[in-house]
Amino acid sequence: MKNIVLFGPPGAGKGTQAEFLKTKYNLIHISTGDVFRYNIKNETELGLLAKSYMDIGDLVPDEVTIDMLKAEVNDNPEANGFIFDGFPRTESQAESLDVFLKEKNTGINGMIALEVPENLLVERLLNRGKTSGRSDDQDENKIRNRFNEYETKTAILKHYYQNQNKYFGVDGVGSINDITVRLEQVIDKL
Repeated sequence: MKNIVLFGPPGAGKGTQAEFLKTKYNLIHISTGDVFRYNIKNETELGLLAKSYMDIGDLVPDEVTIDMLKAEVNDNPEANGFIFDGFPRTESQAESLDVFLKEKNTGINGMIALEVPENLLVERLLNRGKTSGRSDDQDENKIRNRFNEYETKTAILKHYYQNQNKYFGVDGVGSINDITVRLEQVIDKL
């Protein structure tokens, strides 16, 4: 079973690459954002709980996020593995994921981080904002704030996985195909 954490700042191309990788390796792509949207839209118990925090501007507690992801994994018992996109975001989430996967007699094979210069990411996100309608991709100040959040709160996971020899940085600049090939070279060695 291959379990991969696909990592990188907003606009790095995680969602795009996950689509190619899940097909090639027959993996289940679990995007935290998609899981949240699904649970909220369908008014599941966890979705309503998450929404109650979001409605008052609070972060959804780790336990709620982890419970949603556990449900996704448990709903796919025959999976060849998973691509975790947008999770974990903190060291405590990474530790909880490790404990949960260990209970399933598996673990994270590697964290693969798409590395892209910030100015190129800003350009990508502003372009995406024009076509997607996402308001958070249309304001450069909001975009740069998201990078700051990523750097101060999420990027520390790099060290968590480096300490386990499971961190792999991949150049995220170039054509989609070139980036996919670089990712495949890492995954094939895991």
